[in-house]
Amino acid sequence: MSSKPTKMRKRMATAPSHIAIKFTSARLGEKMRSKYNKRSLRLRKGDSVKVMRGEYEGIEGKVTRVFMDGYMSVEGVSREKVAGGTVPVRVHCSKLEIMEINLDDKWRREKLNKGQEEET
Repeated sequence: MSSKPTKMRKRMATAPSHIAIKFTSARLGEKMRSKYNKRSLRLRKGDSVKVMRGEYEGIEGKVTRVFMDGYMSVEGVSREKVAGGTVPVRVHCSKLEIMEINLDDKWRREKLNKGQEEET
């Protein structure tokens, strides 16, 4: 893999979806890390996250939309427009920490429980 920024940006921009989805992972909170025996997890709509860095540091909310380039829309993170109204701000997944996991998906629930079984 190259260390040149231009090649890395091109790789991220032209990546197929099965690889690009891996760019959307964030670290788990301390409580979740010990519970599921995992360090990070891919973000999904409905996960509760906390913004750890940047202008919106400390805001907690649910993920409302996931973009394939590694950015998320988080509930409560918005900016006012000059003409009036608000616009959701996209936050990069590296600035987020997962506080609660949305376990509606059977496959995701089984995969996380498998990590718990390996610990014991």
